[in-house]
Amino acid sequence: MEKALILIAAYLLGSIPFALLVGKIGYGIDIREHGSGNLGGTNTFRVLGVKAGLMVTCGDMLKGTLAASLPVLFSVHVHPLLAGVCAVLGHIYPVFAKFRGGKAVATSAGVMLFYSPFLFVSLLVVFFIVLYISKYVSLSSMSAGAYAVVYTIFFTDDIPLMIAVLLLAAFIFYRHRANIKRIINKTEPKVKWLGGK
Repeated sequence: MEKALILIAAYLLGSIPFALLVGKIGYGIDIREHGSGNLGGTNTFRVLGVKAGLMVTCGDMLKGTLAASLPVLFSVHVHPLLAGVCAVLGHIYPVFAKFRGGKAVATSAGVMLFYSPFLFVSLLVVFFIVLYISKYVSLSSMSAGAYAVVYTIFFTDDIPLMIAVLLLAAFIFYRHRANIKRIINKTEPKVKWLGGK
Protein backbone atom coordinates (compact mmCIF):
# COMPACT_ATOMS: atom_id res chain seq x y z
CA MET A 1 0.00 0.00 0.00
CA GLU A 2 2.83 2.42 0.86
CA LYS A 3 4.46 1.79 -2.52
CA ALA A 4 1.22 2.49 -4.36
CA LEU A 5 0.69 5.70 -2.39
CA ILE A 6 4.19 6.93 -3.24
CA LEU A 7 3.64 6.30 -6.95
CA ILE A 8 0.22 7.96 -6.87
CA ALA A 9 1.68 10.93 -5.01
CA ALA A 10 4.46 11.18 -7.61
CA TYR A 11 1.91 11.18 -10.42
CA LEU A 12 -0.16 13.86 -8.68
CA LEU A 13 2.95 16.00 -8.16
CA GLY A 14 3.74 15.67 -11.83
CA SER A 15 0.16 16.64 -12.66
CA ILE A 16 0.50 20.11 -11.10
CA PRO A 17 0.09 22.36 -14.18
CA PHE A 18 2.42 25.22 -13.36
CA ALA A 19 1.96 26.82 -16.79
CA LEU A 20 -1.80 26.88 -16.29
CA LEU A 21 -1.50 28.21 -12.73
CA VAL A 22 1.02 30.92 -13.58
CA GLY A 23 -0.99 31.97 -16.62
CA LYS A 24 -4.33 32.18 -14.84
CA ILE A 25 -3.20 33.54 -11.49
CA GLY A 26 -0.47 35.88 -12.68
CA TYR A 27 -1.76 36.98 -16.07
CA GLY A 28 -5.44 36.07 -16.23
CA ILE A 29 -5.11 33.87 -19.32
CA ASP A 30 -5.33 30.18 -20.10
CA ILE A 31 -1.98 29.32 -21.66
CA ARG A 32 -3.64 26.43 -23.49
CA GLU A 33 -5.47 28.97 -25.66
CA HIS A 34 -2.30 30.74 -26.76
CA GLY A 35 0.83 29.91 -28.74
CA SER A 36 1.25 26.19 -29.23
CA GLY A 37 -1.30 25.47 -26.51
CA ASN A 38 1.27 23.38 -24.69
CA LEU A 39 1.44 23.39 -20.88
CA GLY A 40 5.18 23.81 -20.65
CA GLY A 41 7.98 26.27 -20.15
CA THR A 42 8.72 26.96 -23.81
CA ASN A 43 5.18 28.04 -24.64
CA THR A 44 5.08 30.10 -21.46
CA PHE A 45 8.29 31.90 -22.44
CA ARG A 46 6.83 32.71 -25.84
CA VAL A 47 3.42 33.83 -24.62
CA LEU A 48 4.05 35.34 -21.19
CA GLY A 49 7.73 36.26 -21.20
CA VAL A 50 10.92 35.40 -19.37
CA LYS A 51 9.72 35.75 -15.77
CA ALA A 52 6.73 33.47 -16.25
CA GLY A 53 8.74 31.04 -18.36
CA LEU A 54 11.39 30.70 -15.68
CA MET A 55 8.79 30.12 -12.98
CA VAL A 56 7.08 27.40 -14.99
CA THR A 57 10.32 25.71 -16.04
CA CYS A 58 11.63 25.67 -12.47
CA GLY A 59 8.31 24.43 -11.12
CA ASP A 60 8.07 21.66 -13.71
CA MET A 61 11.66 20.61 -13.05
CA LEU A 62 11.43 20.66 -9.26
CA LYS A 63 8.25 18.59 -9.19
CA GLY A 64 10.26 15.84 -10.89
CA THR A 65 13.02 16.24 -8.32
CA LEU A 66 10.59 16.11 -5.43
CA ALA A 67 8.72 13.13 -6.84
CA ALA A 68 11.94 11.14 -7.27
CA SER A 69 12.90 11.97 -3.69
CA LEU A 70 9.61 10.73 -2.17
CA PRO A 71 10.77 7.13 -1.62
CA VAL A 72 13.83 8.41 0.25
CA LEU A 73 11.93 11.03 2.24
CA PHE A 74 9.35 8.49 3.43
CA SER A 75 11.69 5.47 3.59
CA VAL A 76 9.56 3.43 1.22
CA HIS A 77 11.18 0.70 -0.87
CA VAL A 78 10.38 2.17 -4.28
CA HIS A 79 13.08 3.03 -6.79
CA PRO A 80 13.38 6.83 -7.12
CA LEU A 81 13.39 6.55 -10.90
CA LEU A 82 10.05 4.73 -10.90
CA ALA A 83 8.54 7.56 -8.88
CA GLY A 84 10.19 10.01 -11.25
CA VAL A 85 8.71 8.33 -14.32
CA CYS A 86 5.27 8.51 -12.67
CA ALA A 87 5.76 12.26 -12.20
CA VAL A 88 6.69 12.66 -15.86
CA LEU A 89 3.55 10.77 -16.87
CA GLY A 90 1.61 13.13 -14.62
CA HIS A 91 3.20 16.09 -16.39
CA ILE A 92 2.33 14.71 -19.83
CA TYR A 93 -1.16 13.59 -18.85
CA PRO A 94 -2.13 15.77 -15.85
CA VAL A 95 -5.30 14.82 -14.04
CA PHE A 96 -5.66 18.47 -13.00
CA ALA A 97 -5.66 19.78 -16.58
CA LYS A 98 -7.86 17.34 -18.49
CA PHE A 99 -4.84 15.14 -19.29
CA ARG A 100 -3.39 17.77 -21.67
CA GLY A 101 0.11 18.45 -20.42
CA GLY A 102 3.64 19.31 -21.43
CA LYS A 103 6.41 17.58 -23.31
CA ALA A 104 8.27 15.89 -20.46
CA VAL A 105 11.55 17.79 -20.78
CA ALA A 106 11.83 19.88 -17.60
CA THR A 107 10.25 17.25 -15.35
CA SER A 108 12.55 14.55 -16.76
CA ALA A 109 15.52 16.83 -16.09
CA GLY A 110 14.30 17.31 -12.53
CA VAL A 111 14.26 13.54 -11.99
CA MET A 112 17.87 13.39 -13.19
CA LEU A 113 18.79 16.29 -10.89
CA PHE A 114 17.87 14.11 -7.92
CA TYR A 115 19.16 10.78 -9.15
CA SER A 116 22.27 11.70 -11.17
CA PRO A 117 23.43 15.32 -10.73
CA PHE A 118 26.37 14.84 -13.11
CA LEU A 119 24.06 13.61 -15.86
CA PHE A 120 21.75 16.55 -15.15
CA VAL A 121 24.57 19.07 -15.55
CA SER A 122 25.85 17.44 -18.73
CA LEU A 123 22.29 17.43 -20.12
CA LEU A 124 22.11 21.18 -19.55
CA VAL A 125 25.42 21.64 -21.37
CA VAL A 126 24.21 19.62 -24.37
CA PHE A 127 20.87 21.43 -24.37
CA PHE A 128 22.38 24.92 -24.40
CA ILE A 129 25.09 24.08 -26.94
CA VAL A 130 22.50 22.77 -29.39
CA LEU A 131 20.20 25.70 -28.58
CA TYR A 132 22.98 28.21 -29.26
CA ILE A 133 23.77 26.56 -32.60
CA SER A 134 20.27 25.76 -33.84
CA LYS A 135 17.99 28.22 -31.98
CA TYR A 136 15.44 25.38 -31.71
CA VAL A 137 14.29 24.52 -28.18
CA SER A 138 12.64 21.35 -29.45
CA LEU A 139 15.79 20.11 -31.19
CA SER A 140 17.84 20.95 -28.10
CA SER A 141 15.44 18.94 -25.93
CA MET A 142 15.57 15.92 -28.21
CA SER A 143 19.35 16.15 -28.50
CA ALA A 144 19.66 16.13 -24.72
CA GLY A 145 17.40 13.08 -24.59
CA ALA A 146 19.48 11.28 -27.21
CA TYR A 147 22.68 12.19 -25.35
CA ALA A 148 21.24 10.77 -22.13
CA VAL A 149 20.53 7.46 -23.86
CA VAL A 150 24.07 7.23 -25.27
CA TYR A 151 25.62 8.25 -21.95
CA THR A 152 23.72 5.72 -19.85
CA ILE A 153 24.27 2.84 -22.29
CA PHE A 154 27.99 3.35 -22.86
CA PHE A 155 29.21 5.04 -19.69
CA THR A 156 27.19 3.53 -16.84
CA ASP A 157 26.22 0.08 -15.64
CA ASP A 158 23.09 1.34 -13.87
CA ILE A 159 20.34 -0.76 -15.44
CA PRO A 160 17.40 1.10 -13.80
CA LEU A 161 18.88 4.39 -15.03
CA MET A 162 19.23 3.01 -18.56
CA ILE A 163 15.60 1.85 -18.58
CA ALA A 164 14.32 5.12 -17.13
CA VAL A 165 16.33 7.24 -19.57
CA LEU A 166 15.12 5.17 -22.52
CA LEU A 167 11.53 5.68 -21.38
CA LEU A 168 11.93 9.40 -20.75
CA ALA A 169 13.72 9.95 -24.06
CA ALA A 170 10.94 8.04 -25.82
CA PHE A 171 8.36 10.28 -24.14
CA ILE A 172 10.28 13.39 -25.23
CA PHE A 173 10.57 12.30 -28.86
CA TYR A 174 6.94 11.19 -28.97
CA ARG A 175 5.73 14.50 -27.58
CA HIS A 176 7.83 16.39 -30.15
CA ARG A 177 6.36 14.68 -33.23
CA ALA A 178 4.85 17.89 -34.57
CA ASN A 179 8.06 19.80 -33.85
CA ILE A 180 10.08 17.30 -35.88
CA LYS A 181 7.82 17.90 -38.88
CA ARG A 182 8.14 21.66 -38.47
CA ILE A 183 11.93 21.45 -38.22
CA ILE A 184 12.03 19.45 -41.44
CA ASN A 185 9.72 21.98 -43.10
CA LYS A 186 11.70 24.89 -41.61
CA THR A 187 8.61 26.31 -39.94
CA GLU A 188 9.62 25.63 -36.33
CA PRO A 189 9.93 28.88 -34.31
CA LYS A 190 13.44 29.83 -33.21
CA VAL A 191 14.48 31.59 -30.03
CA LYS A 192 15.57 35.15 -30.71
CA TRP A 193 17.54 36.05 -27.59
CA LEU A 194 20.71 34.03 -28.29
CA GLY A 195 23.73 35.15 -30.23
CA GLY A 196 25.38 33.30 -33.07
CA LYS A 197 24.28 32.86 -36.67
